[in-house]
Amino acid sequence: MARNLAPKCKQCRREGEKLFLKGEKCFTDKCAIERRNYPPGQHGQKKGRLSDYGNQLREKQKVKRIYGVLEKQFRNIYYAADKQRGITGDNLLQRLESRLDNVTYHMGFGSSRCEARQIVKHNCILVNGRRVNIPSYLVKNGDIVEVDKKAKNQLRIKTAIEAANNRNFPSWIEVNVKEMKGTYKERPDRTELPTSINESLIIELYSK
Repeated sequence: MARNLAPKCKQCRREGEKLFLKGEKCFTDKCAIERRNYPPGQHGQKKGRLSDYGNQLREKQKVKRIYGVLEKQFRNIYYAADKQRGITGDNLLQRLESRLDNVTYHMGFGSSRCEARQIVKHNCILVNGRRVNIPSYLVKNGDIVEVDKKAKNQLRIKTAIEAANNRNFPSWIEVNVKEMKGTYKERPDRTELPTSINESLIIELYSK
């Protein structure tokens, strides 16, 4: 399956903000944004003014990188959100947040969305007692997501959930750290999602 193999830290630098793609490293002084807060490349330090289209494109690229999806996947998610009732921008972000790899990350079973995706692909996650290895699977309200019994002793999962517990969990999920199990209570409200994302720019881009 195709995936973005570009260096994670360069992706953050290109967008000019932390996208939290490298797990715990993003919370330390070793984060690339802390050291070189400008785009990569020989012209990175030359500040240029972006057009309206440029701003829309950058916002789309940023959101794609945050959630680890490629262009075709992202476009399909947008079309599905556009067909739903309600505000398209809110629907778009809610669908991205409802992906199994993202829920696994928020529950602390992976230190980053990339690692959470790998954990899902490696058959380590159960949804309502059934094994699901599709990262794009949409978790529904009330679904129980847990780590498979055989995977509970993996050091990377133990380390990730301890770190997530120290930072607290989002309000729309409930996690039992000891049992490595969580409940997806409901889709998050827009006010509970990152304010750094301007989804209206993405809607403007795709509406052309």
